[in-house]
Amino acid sequence: MGEKQIFGTEILRDWNLSVPLIQGGMGVGVSLSGLAGAVAAEGCMGVISTAQIGFDEPDFEGNEEECNLRGIRKHIRRAREIAGGKGMVAVNVMVALQQYKEHVKEAVRAGADAVICGAGLPADLPELVKAGKTKIAPIVSSKRAAALILKTWDKKYGRTADFIVVEGPKAGGHLGFSGEQLKDIPAIGFEKEFGDILEEKKRYEEKYGVKIPVFAAGGIWDKADAARVKQLGADGVQVATRFVATKECDASREYKQAYVNASGEDVKIIKSPVGMPGRALYNTFIHETEQASERIGRCYHCIKNCKPARIPYCITSALVRAVRGDVEHGLVFCGSNVGKVQGISTVHEVVRDIMYR
Repeated sequence: MGEKQIFGTEILRDWNLSVPLIQGGMGVGVSLSGLAGAVAAEGCMGVISTAQIGFDEPDFEGNEEECNLRGIRKHIRRAREIAGGKGMVAVNVMVALQQYKEHVKEAVRAGADAVICGAGLPADLPELVKAGKTKIAPIVSSKRAAALILKTWDKKYGRTADFIVVEGPKAGGHLGFSGEQLKDIPAIGFEKEFGDILEEKKRYEEKYGVKIPVFAAGGIWDKADAARVKQLGADGVQVATRFVATKECDASREYKQAYVNASGEDVKIIKSPVGMPGRALYNTFIHETEQASERIGRCYHCIKNCKPARIPYCITSALVRAVRGDVEHGLVFCGSNVGKVQGISTVHEVVRDIMYR
């Protein structure tokens, strides 16, 4: 590319990662092989979301579990073909999924370079990913969560994280903060929390004689943001929202255009059926489900502990409608900076704008 990178890559010399950027996992169907492969081709880590990844298989309804496993295999293979041997192809698996364990194991069998887990604490991830090439990482938003995961992995499995994604309150989709906390983001004091997480992981770096890179996520928009989190001690960044409005993103044209059309005032913190707050575009669907619960015709067996009779809407149906193009009657997750999206760009342009001076 010619320009100088904001982050050094010395700590990643043993990884096939020339640019320390992770593209955040976005489901259902937003970050599949098209986006992940293009990001990996830039020397970054492209991430496939396994959440209902088989939604577009012809036999999905009634055969969700097999279609999802089939989709994991298919999209990892395709992403690798697109990447052409560059970068890393990873998967994001939500701990809240009913098929969480099966998705992790299938991704490892299919050759994923890394498994990243959020929407819950992946206490048993080392058991599911035996020592080998596949790296493991939790997504955390607090020192408490980081300490619990690292302590559990150390005591129970004699292993530590290969890297950590620290997600702040400005991220999109499901968030690791309470609804009350998100009403006053500055009060969260996330810079201090970030520093505390860095301190917490040092003891495990010393014990295992390794470096545990930390990637900052949530509200990363441009090179100024990248430089800011580098000053905080981050080794790289995770970015999601900006990659939606790219030609390579797997979502529909209408989904991408919803990002282009959005303003900051269109963003709302919602209560997701997953049991966590989430950041999404306020549309007809959100308005209507705030007034009355949506009728749920069938269960797609996606989330643990989901009770269809008690939730306001089926998250699978809502996300699938949106990614296929019905953005007014579906759920459109987004980050806090979605109002800055001005048009459709390319993965190459986004990477260059964030990671190079």
